[in-house]
Amino acid sequence: MDLAKGTLYKHFSSKDELLMRILIDYEKRKLDMIVVEDGAGAGVARLVLQLLNLPHRAILFNHIEERLSSTASGLNKMFAELYSIRRERMVRMSKIVQLYLSEQDSVMNIRDYMATLYAVGQGGASLLNSSFYQRYLGSRDTLKTALVRQMLDLPRLYPRVDGISSDSEVRDRLMNASHDMSEEEIREIAEAIGQVIRPAMAG
Repeated sequence: MDLAKGTLYKHFSSKDELLMRILIDYEKRKLDMIVVEDGAGAGVARLVLQLLNLPHRAILFNHIEERLSSTASGLNKMFAELYSIRRERMVRMSKIVQLYLSEQDSVMNIRDYMATLYAVGQGGASLLNSSFYQRYLGSRDTLKTALVRQMLDLPRLYPRVDGISSDSEVRDRLMNASHDMSEEEIREIAEAIGQVIRPAMAG
């Protein structure tokens, strides 16, 4: 789409504000993709595929966010909106993972599972987009399917013993309501998977 600069700035006061709006809309789309209506297993599969698909976009957006957070000014409210959406995404992801771990009767904790999910997803994305490795991968879809299956099978390696969950308190809170998660728990999960969540900023 070809837009004149003057037309663009009727809607945004600066290029930085435009970039922030793009980041916020991207975060909203990722949030909207996190659903569990068709089962926790399908939700986990979508989380993996989110990481495997369009990794270049994720890398670009991460770079833009880092630049704006360190150099731009006057964007505090927009950053607060971005981090609020991201917090909700972390909570939704945690609920899907919690439900799936419970369904699999696994004692693997939420943080470790999500950290592994991101490691597998980001590593797989690097392979899928490496011209060197693509010579040896065969079908890209086959690799994606294998990585999804790996994450779906992982909880079974940590079966529950005597019906006691090592993550029971967090799981109970997640089952009651997403907003019962403490800020510390959300940040701990976010840090484990390399997601930036900062305190809401005034201004």
